[in-house]
Amino acid sequence: MNQHMLDLCELLSEQNFNVICPNLLEQEMPFDYSQEVIAYHNFMDNVGFEKGLHKVRNILLHSQGEYSKIFIIGFSVGATVAWLCSEEECVDGIVGYYGSRIRDYVNINPKCPALLFFPKVEKSFKVNELVSTLDKLNIDVHICSGEHGFSDRYSFKYNEELAQSTFRETLYFFKSN
Repeated sequence: MNQHMLDLCELLSEQNFNVICPNLLEQEMPFDYSQEVIAYHNFMDNVGFEKGLHKVRNILLHSQGEYSKIFIIGFSVGATVAWLCSEEECVDGIVGYYGSRIRDYVNINPKCPALLFFPKVEKSFKVNELVSTLDKLNIDVHICSGEHGFSDRYSFKYNEELAQSTFRETLYFFKSN
């Protein structure tokens, strides 16, 4: 878990949300931002989406009786894991920031509301093409003017105005669903 994730947990806690933040990578130290490609390959080679989904499902199983509502928020590969969880009956909503691998799971029809944020341009796929396939019930997709990582103040791609506006939209989504 990097500092951005820890900061987000604190911000959500300040808004009276109980937060569980699983460490999908199973390592103590997060990758440095200069190791973005290495971090991605580490996730794909050593964790993967199925194992990530399994971990989050276990958390859901143990948490569903404790909370009146359960939301999942994820960034990048975490957004794709959140997307995969959108078919779970106990999930009340998901938010995904720059979940580029959602393109591999466009056949999913979320059982809960989904709020997705994508940057205008991604290196590995055409955002507009993906967004057009996500024109389904329960899905609210925003194409944002920033780059992948725009909401992370520790990233060199950080966009403060965009980060604040998408965070406000995320809070509204959580409070209205």
